[in-house]
Amino acid sequence: MTHPDRHAVPPPGPRPLARRSTAVGALLGVGVMAAVDEIVFHQILHWHHFFDRSTRGLGLVSDGLLHTGELLALVAACFLLADLGRRRALAAAHARAGCLLGAGAFQLWDGTVDHKVLRVHQIRYGVDVTAYDWAWNGAGLLLLAAGALLAVRAGGRGDR
Repeated sequence: MTHPDRHAVPPPGPRPLARRSTAVGALLGVGVMAAVDEIVFHQILHWHHFFDRSTRGLGLVSDGLLHTGELLALVAACFLLADLGRRRALAAAHARAGCLLGAGAFQLWDGTVDHKVLRVHQIRYGVDVTAYDWAWNGAGLLLLAAGALLAVRAGGRGDR
């Protein structure tokens, strides 16, 4: 005699959380791009500080605050990614798309809002910044476009 539930369909396993994976990936992308900006352009090349409209000391403090924000974003993103993985809810394609979207958004925000609207700093001083602006913002647009393409390709996989 067979058990009546023997042929029943087993309950579905955990489903990937696409929107959450995208958001966590975006947070990671923002943190990574902020780290690249702060390490390469602020520390190694000495091209600018986060806030250059005051003393050098305040510029260094503003770099420290940017560094603190980037580390908080990276640590939070790592914990959130680990949580998604633990719950088997990570939609990896969406997280990759989010990472590129976050990196591109940071780059474009920095290049337009920080550099041009608020004028808290420029990419570099003592040179014509036009080429630097095009390269900076172009890189941000390329990252955003790549992230958008990956997001479209990820499509409905794991939407929830």
